[in-house]
Amino acid sequence: MSSTKLNGTVLIHGDETVLPHDRREVAPSISVTTTFRANDPEERIDNIEQRNPGRHIYSRYTQDISTRVEHILSQITDGHALTYASGLAAAYAALVFYKPKRIAINGGYFGCHASIDVYRKAKESGLDLIDLDDEFRPGDLCWVETPLNPTGESRDIQYYADKIHKVGGKLLVDATFAPPPLQYPFKWGADLILHSGSKYFGGHSDLLAGVLVVKTPEEWYTLQHERTYLGSMMGSLESWLLLRSLRTLHLRVPRQSQTATALVKWLQAVASTPAGQTYDGVPGGVLSKVWHSSLQTKDSRGFEPKTQMEGGWNATFAVQLATVEQAKLFPHAVETFVAATSLGSVESLIEYRARADVREDPRLIRISVGVEELEDLKAGLREGLIKVSQVKSKL
Repeated sequence: MSSTKLNGTVLIHGDETVLPHDRREVAPSISVTTTFRANDPEERIDNIEQRNPGRHIYSRYTQDISTRVEHILSQITDGHALTYASGLAAAYAALVFYKPKRIAINGGYFGCHASIDVYRKAKESGLDLIDLDDEFRPGDLCWVETPLNPTGESRDIQYYADKIHKVGGKLLVDATFAPPPLQYPFKWGADLILHSGSKYFGGHSDLLAGVLVVKTPEEWYTLQHERTYLGSMMGSLESWLLLRSLRTLHLRVPRQSQTATALVKWLQAVASTPAGQTYDGVPGGVLSKVWHSSLQTKDSRGFEPKTQMEGGWNATFAVQLATVEQAKLFPHAVETFVAATSLGSVESLIEYRARADVREDPRLIRISVGVEELEDLKAGLREGLIKVSQVKSKL
């Protein structure tokens, strides 16, 4: 399949290679069993092929639906995908896999930083954290989130790949904000791709999942073995929900991307309107800033996000209100959007981000665009901005 276009046929039929081939059901059944009947007294658990097992032994090793999910994810990410119980379970598994001497990271999802802190507790010799712009050394792991949570701004994967590979280190790219077809990190030098599958892959606010994608079968087998004994396998129901969701990924993500890009353009015009004037019914001065990959220009190294974001712009971004009081009230003043954390779902979500991440500016709002109609989302934001414009700052 082409890496520039998400293939609906693969999403619908990409699991038909999974054994057995004589299934009669169209929609897969939900299997809740944890263990499977043994047929052969000579059979050994460690002799079962894990990537496409002819039969299953115990659901911590493999089960039918998660195997089918992994076959589809592998095809659409151009690699070898493994699923986990959550995005942070996948993040922790990546740390165990690479055993880095140091980690270069800054900004991004606070949960990954917390997961790194938990991993550091198990390291008697310690684990230093450095900035992405510091000098790298052999044994370093470069952890790049792009687009960045919560602002949705893009980072240059190729630049960090070249920088870390010069010293023999590895590059992990958290691509949660830009699933296929928006971005393909292996194309730009990533060694491992991380996704919170709870977000766009899941897409319905009803499951937790994590995904790691590697380049070789050998790496996949290592990760699979380690996952078995970390105990971070997806549950059977979550696997079924994720398989269901992947069937429509090619319909959801491009739609979300297109709508978000149009909203960003409109919100940027609102933010550019001086106080005392209005734009499309919204008073100027209430919205002070908009962040999004589409608003970035070529940087000093020549990086242009539109090259890396080849399938469209991210559907999650951030805005800044003029005051803290306005920001706290804004998610609850907006119609059509749901005031809730998370992102990537079919319903549009809006969050006062300092509620979840105390590091963020208390005026910042994160917006995740769903599949509703553009004009309805505009109307909701317009009404919310009008309402909070009347809120006075506390002295």
